[in-house]
Amino acid sequence: MVAVSPRSPSAKPMPIHAQDLRKLFVQYKILALLLALAAIWGFFHVATDGAFITSRNVSNLLRQTSITGMLACGMVFVIIAGEIDLSVGSLLGLLGGVAAVLTVNLAWSSWAAVAAVLLLGLAAGGLNGFVVTQLRVPSFIVGLGGMLLYRGILQGITRGATIAPVPADLVYLAQGYLPPVPSSVLAAAVFATMVLSTLLRRRRRAGMAITQAPLWSDALKLGAIGIVLAVFVSMLNRYSGVPLPVLLLLVLLAVFTYVGTQTVLGRHIYAVGGNVEASRLSGINVSGVKMLVFALMGLMCAFAGIINTARLAAGSPSAGTNGELDAIAACFIGGTSMRGGAGTVHGALIGALVMTSLDNGMSMMDVDNYWQLIVKGSILVIAVWIDVLSGAKRD
Repeated sequence: MVAVSPRSPSAKPMPIHAQDLRKLFVQYKILALLLALAAIWGFFHVATDGAFITSRNVSNLLRQTSITGMLACGMVFVIIAGEIDLSVGSLLGLLGGVAAVLTVNLAWSSWAAVAAVLLLGLAAGGLNGFVVTQLRVPSFIVGLGGMLLYRGILQGITRGATIAPVPADLVYLAQGYLPPVPSSVLAAAVFATMVLSTLLRRRRRAGMAITQAPLWSDALKLGAIGIVLAVFVSMLNRYSGVPLPVLLLLVLLAVFTYVGTQTVLGRHIYAVGGNVEASRLSGINVSGVKMLVFALMGLMCAFAGIINTARLAAGSPSAGTNGELDAIAACFIGGTSMRGGAGTVHGALIGALVMTSLDNGMSMMDVDNYWQLIVKGSILVIAVWIDVLSGAKRD
């Protein structure tokens, strides 16, 4: 028999390995998510006869996203660390209810109430972490118990009734805007900071002889970010400016991204989620790291609860219902691995925007509520399935 040369036309083409496909998908996962978001926006814009992508609706959409986004900021660290917290929706409602009780029933000043609620959220999250790490109760059970416990306390302190109206300065936190001129200046400052940090990073890596992406690649990314930033700020300025909750969310995004990528704590969170035993043997305080991420989760519940109460101008006994599902879905849609050790804050916030866009768009189309639940539940399952296929984290 005559051997077939590897270059012969009759030779079978080399198959594309599944591992190569997984690497390609993981590398461009955020881009794929952004394209999916653009497709969702395009569909709803057409289906609503051009009413979806307008300055007013985009402003309202981003304001709605801020609450889910704040929960997602904390939840992404919890999931990366290999845990889960199902109590965040009820804790959001409880902390928002406490803010209403303090300002309306007890006549506290808004800022004193905000400070007290933030400390209470930090303590509640720390308590969850203590039960998980010190009492060895699985985080799923702790979250499930907290969901019932916090909801019961909320109904008790509000007596099942809405508490209103909260003070105007508290309402302003959720319904106020940064005027157009300061918004534009801030956007320019943010873009300049990103350019400067990119240049400094490239120079630092070059000095250490570390291989890095071509200059044109970073320039392309910065150009795309600049265009998106300019379009959004221009659109929001045509309405009333950047909503204050969105501004707060962007600040939290910057802080959590810095913690996750530039600090020892961030590296420890990823290490603990990746391999608990290896982290413990390398000297990482695993219990301390997990307690801290739960405490941060409680703090994010406090921020979200305050903004939710301010947005409604009242404390409601049903506030935060299903909030934990939206936050967890946002993380999974944004690329956070359900098995821990992988994920990004900006990915989770894009996932939160996807969830809120679905809510907003289907509501504008007068889609029945049960269909909204079906669609969101299906997307959550698909997101986890994609995580399994992509191999974002190997066992």
